[in-house]
Amino acid sequence: MKILYFTATGNSLYVAKKLGGQLLSIPQLVKAKVDEIEDNAVGVVCPVYCGELPRMVREFLLKAKIGTNYFFFVLTYGMNETTARFHAGALCDEIGLRLDYADAVLMVDNYLPGFEMREQMDSVAQKDIEGQLARITDHIRQRKKQTVTVSPLKKAEMALIHRAMGKRILTPDAAKHYIVTDACIRCGVCERVCPADNVKVADTVTFGSRCEVCYACVHNCPQGAIHLKNEKSAVRFRNENVSLSEISDSNGRSYQT
Repeated sequence: MKILYFTATGNSLYVAKKLGGQLLSIPQLVKAKVDEIEDNAVGVVCPVYCGELPRMVREFLLKAKIGTNYFFFVLTYGMNETTARFHAGALCDEIGLRLDYADAVLMVDNYLPGFEMREQMDSVAQKDIEGQLARITDHIRQRKKQTVTVSPLKKAEMALIHRAMGKRILTPDAAKHYIVTDACIRCGVCERVCPADNVKVADTVTFGSRCEVCYACVHNCPQGAIHLKNEKSAVRFRNENVSLSEISDSNGRSYQT
């Protein structure tokens, strides 16, 4: 089994590790121009952004050639899954790939404009993450089938949510509005954890126009020096089961088979 994953603050990487199999970072695959994936089972683990899939995940799958007898999605979210599962279904329809199973895991939400991080982290026990993962892992092990039907009504809902949130928030130049304070020591962590190579560190920190709006740079900065103008929390989050080096390795420049 191969697991294709996208992670920023570790939730999706933790889920991917719990599912088992060979883990393949989508940012690494994109950078290495590897787009042929074959196995008896192939899955995608990624976060939900404004009810949608991360842009890089969608763009990779549109180009990828996946050969498998069992294809699945596991989504991670913190507030509301909304239409993300149906975006996955619609994408599979578009590329002619049968989606056999799709599920989602309620975890900590890293969306700083919407949440106070300490409250989110304190809510972990109530979310029964391990129980959710045990159920999903068992379903995948049994090759359970779960059809995702994208009806015209659901397509209309997807479009409505995109207009209301995604189009406004998930913009490629979003990082240009980030604030880097004098606490920055130019250590380069933000550059290494960015999945899109959108951060450059020299005499100053600069952001390009390929932002995934994943907040990897914001949450993983050791100095807490990167901020959003409208953030609700100065506290930062990384999944306690995932190290900074794991996120850096997942989103950095080297690719290992």
